Amino acid sequence: MSELDIIAYRPEFRHAVVGLSIAAWAPVFEKTENEVPRFMYDAFLPRGWKARQTADVKALLDDEPETVWLAHQHENIAGFIGIRIHPEDEMGEIHILAVSPQRQRQGIGRMLMTFGECKTRDCGMKMVMVETVGDAGHEPARQIYRSHGYRQWPVARYFKPL
Repeated sequence: MSELDIIAYRPEFRHAVVGLSIAAWAPVFEKTENEVPRFMYDAFLPRGWKARQTADVKALLDDEPETVWLAHQHENIAGFIGIRIHPEDEMGEIHILAVSPQRQRQGIGRMLMTFGECKTRDCGMKMVMVETVGDAGHEPARQIYRSHGYRQWPVARYFKPL
């Protein structure tokens, strides 16, 4: 990983960040679609996961650009992280994290997580949280979080179609 820097998000990277998020989540949503009850999938993703992911990432970049950081190398984006601070809970949140499929398993995700933890600590927070889903598509993320020292707080959400 020569010359990989973490830089603040800049608008000229908007298209690259959105594209990276779609590429990174394609294999995740491929599995998720088969595991989530159809009524839930259709409610959360009525126009499909790509449309929802694109809209969510664009909204983050437009509304909270100061919370997004890029793993940057030779004018290319290898990954990105979104960090939110919740002072009322003395907690930082890794809100979003993605690594380009071509750059996965090279330590970039871990580097971004460590960066997020340092940013959170620098803001005076006492803990950091990351949230994910329990399906097979998100298992690689859960493995990384566990190996990085995160402990799961079991939360149960129940859904029922009406």
